[in-house]
Amino acid sequence: MPRTPFLAGNWKMYTTPEEARDLARALRDGVAGVEGVDVLVCPPFTSLAAVAEELAGTPIALGAQNMYYEDQGAFTGEVSPLMLVALGVSYVLVGHSERRQYFGERAETLNRKVKAALAHDLKPILCVGEKLEEREAGASWKEVVRGQVRAGLEGLGAEDLGPVAIAYEPIWAIGTGKTATPQAAQDAHAMIREALAETFGAATAEKTRILYGGSVKPDNVRELMAEPDIDGALVGGASLKAETFVPIIRFQE
Repeated sequence: MPRTPFLAGNWKMYTTPEEARDLARALRDGVAGVEGVDVLVCPPFTSLAAVAEELAGTPIALGAQNMYYEDQGAFTGEVSPLMLVALGVSYVLVGHSERRQYFGERAETLNRKVKAALAHDLKPILCVGEKLEEREAGASWKEVVRGQVRAGLEGLGAEDLGPVAIAYEPIWAIGTGKTATPQAAQDAHAMIREALAETFGAATAEKTRILYGGSVKPDNVRELMAEPDIDGALVGGASLKAETFVPIIRFQE
């Protein structure tokens, strides 16, 4: 069975609640009638409630950019899976490169977040990817990415992987305007699928959606999506305007 294309927008630390409402409304109108793709937006925490209201009754799913792995407690500044579920969130990004780079998130923490998400019926999108110096070191970057996949999913079985997606984001291509060539992105996605097959079996790996993140734009999305192992995109800057995100979502037209 072919994997349904999955286009996700990560709004990062942008949009006030009112700005997020306007953007959600424009997206809602812009993708009306689109079929055969899954669409997700991940606003900042402060805009989740506003976006949930605007997207109610639409096929656009709501995601969070991060969460803590405990249900509640004395964890000042954190947001729990229970809080996200109460807002209507159905997906959560785990281990985005910016979380790893700026906030020191480590493999054990990310693995606990994946498991906590699944325990609360949230669908985790595990983000993996190499730094520029790792890419330039040659073959070692592949072991870096494979290691991130294995560590993030450690302790899970094939039966747990249904709701899980992987987002491959070469860190050197995020927000830089640089994009991995479609062939380079395909090679990385195929390698990730191979790593999944080694741990969870070929059938599970074949069902798992792997998204590409790294300066995806309307003018390169079709070429990327034509590759056999690229199942969607985790879009950053281009998801902050309806005039650039809607054409990405409608890439098949």
